[in-house]
Amino acid sequence: MTDISIELERRASLPQELRWLLEKYPREGWQAHPNLAGMASFWLQRHDMFREVGGLLTTIIGDYREGRRTAPEFARQFAPRLNFFLGELDGHHNVEDQHYFPVFARAESRLKRGFDILDADHHIIHEALARNAEAANAFLRALTENEDRQRFAADAYADENARLVAMLTRHLADEEDLIIPLMLDRGDSGLGIG
Repeated sequence: MTDISIELERRASLPQELRWLLEKYPREGWQAHPNLAGMASFWLQRHDMFREVGGLLTTIIGDYREGRRTAPEFARQFAPRLNFFLGELDGHHNVEDQHYFPVFARAESRLKRGFDILDADHHIIHEALARNAEAANAFLRALTENEDRQRFAADAYADENARLVAMLTRHLADEEDLIIPLMLDRGDSGLGIG
């Protein structure tokens, strides 16, 4: 039986038993911590970039749906940003799953369940990325069709995008809550990543 409290689209945060380092290193103190330099800072920058591009895609589709962008303007702005977003996110997750999560789980075995949850998230997000790309391609194809088909495809894509961005927002916050305190506690060299 699956624990629904940890399912990506249902959870409000990581389980309390995985948040003990976050209690020791709350978000409000991260910027002032000397171990934020290096990998922790890079990690947060990458996550901020994903949030920014996800928000930009949401804005672009909203502008099109509200008539603030024409179909050609939309396609020209949307397609390269979506390709960048999907490719970077997939690559980021692969590096985490193959390298960083195993390193972090070995460094702090009490957090292994958290890394298992994050790894499971990646599989769910990967499926959402595939659905997102499929809906985006259908939408781009529909831009040459009648207005009703365009609207239907735009709505279908907007729904997929909203779902992906919501999952990603939850996942990024949980990943930061698990990983950044560990990096602050041990430092890059203490984790074997520096």
